[in-house]
Amino acid sequence: MEKLQTQGVHHITLVGADRQTSIDFWEGVLGMPFVFEQPNLDVPEESHLYFDPGDGRLITIFTNESRKPDPARTSTDIGTVHHIAFSVSRVTFLQAVERLNARGHRHSGPVDRGFMDSLYFTDPLGLLVELASYRFEPPEGATHVDVLMEAHRIRVERGDYNIAEVHLADAIERLVARRQASLSKDRSPKNPWQR
Repeated sequence: MEKLQTQGVHHITLVGADRQTSIDFWEGVLGMPFVFEQPNLDVPEESHLYFDPGDGRLITIFTNESRKPDPARTSTDIGTVHHIAFSVSRVTFLQAVERLNARGHRHSGPVDRGFMDSLYFTDPLGLLVELASYRFEPPEGATHVDVLMEAHRIRVERGDYNIAEVHLADAIERLVARRQASLSKDRSPKNPWQR
């Protein structure tokens, strides 16, 4: 028996209300270009809107003009989606509170996650949305996941509760040492100001 190996998220499809509510939120708030639209091929009376979240993947919405927005929090029962998180740059994250406040929309305010910062708010249909900003850039040739896996190993070795910035810095150092050769025989930390 073999696995069905995935290679990334292709798209996420949500059930929306009317067409304009989806366009106003996904493009008008989150800045995702509205890239195309066609009928829902399984339910012809619905439209299928496609948005680019910034990485060339897709967020798609089924809309129907007979449905009206309901801002009540979506279900968090077992088997449902709790929230969707989108990556934002540090500068965008630092503007998010002000920009949501300008719309009069409630939000969590910045939340410290140790390895990233988060901000939570709901869409017009009650779906919880997270804006997430990593606190680090991976070294050349590595991904955020590579750094997080190494930071996890370091955290476990040290018996710490959660990943913190020190684990990330040490993980990046380890990854660079493994991935990049050096002519030095001794790559250990040094203090050239004390001899």
